[in-house]
Amino acid sequence: MTKITIKNGASDADIAHWLERHIGHALAASAEPIAITIPGGSTPFPILAELHRSALDWPRITVWPGDDRVVPEDHPASNVGRIRAALEPLGATVAALSEQARPPHFALTWLGMGADGHVASLFPNTDPRVDDPMRVRRLTPDPLPPEAPFDRISMTMPALLDSDALLFVIRGSDKAALFAAAGRGENDLPVARLLGAARQPVTCFT
Repeated sequence: MTKITIKNGASDADIAHWLERHIGHALAASAEPIAITIPGGSTPFPILAELHRSALDWPRITVWPGDDRVVPEDHPASNVGRIRAALEPLGATVAALSEQARPPHFALTWLGMGADGHVASLFPNTDPRVDDPMRVRRLTPDPLPPEAPFDRISMTMPALLDSDALLFVIRGSDKAALFAAAGRGENDLPVARLLGAARQPVTCFT
């Protein structure tokens, strides 16, 4: 398991500044475009709004959702639809996730975590594996979250771990405690499996 850096009490602006520095360094280190993956849900979008003020070279960045709900892109629950609306006006390329997709190596994998320890749409009932031979899977959470009762398409753990760094943004003391316990290997939830297999730097903002 790699070292985990936890930064408590971070504002959306603090996280945006961290993202600007990390992504900027990745762009400076490569003559080629880079790819990042970001989560859905409500947490990322105020942070992305802060990033609108950055000087990042967005046309060199391809953004992938780490997971999505199996709904049309114009549906309010679509992660890729919301990410397109937030970042395509800046010049970023936004990739849609599908079962046929082949996620690339990422300069950054940005994740959230559910109260049940799920990451992306790798819920406990799906028994995600760090040696999954597939890069993307269609999954059905059980129980279905009432706020988003849809099948999911999700990157698997090998795809999420194919990254230079992992970033978590976790809001709420209960989730922060669960994440810390997972980082210590005290449970076998999906987040703990991912952290246990991580070899790159991991940063968690709470």
